[in-house]
Amino acid sequence: MADPMRIRAQAAGDKTTVRVLMSHEMETGQRKDASGKLVPAWFIQEVTAQLNGKTVMTAQWGPAVSKNPFLQFVVKGAKAGDKIAVTWVDNKGDKRTDEATVS
Repeated sequence: MADPMRIRAQAAGDKTTVRVLMSHEMETGQRKDASGKLVPAWFIQEVTAQLNGKTVMTAQWGPAVSKNPFLQFVVKGAKAGDKIAVTWVDNKGDKRTDEATVS
């Protein structure tokens, strides 16, 4: 399983900025290893963010996203103490969910 995501959610007025650093290799399937064999594709396909259990953002990703991707988005209406949960699913079926509290 991948390392935990680093999530920071900071409220300012009625908007909350959420920053997420994900740990994932994000292989395109086009790179070759030292022996000349193709490294199989392995990348995050879907990212979902929830605020207190309600989906507020969904993104479809592909192999062009860099290793250990960074994601930032803004949510309206979140308050200090609310929970932000971020989930990703990759093309091998692996899944990771982590959450943070809005500060």
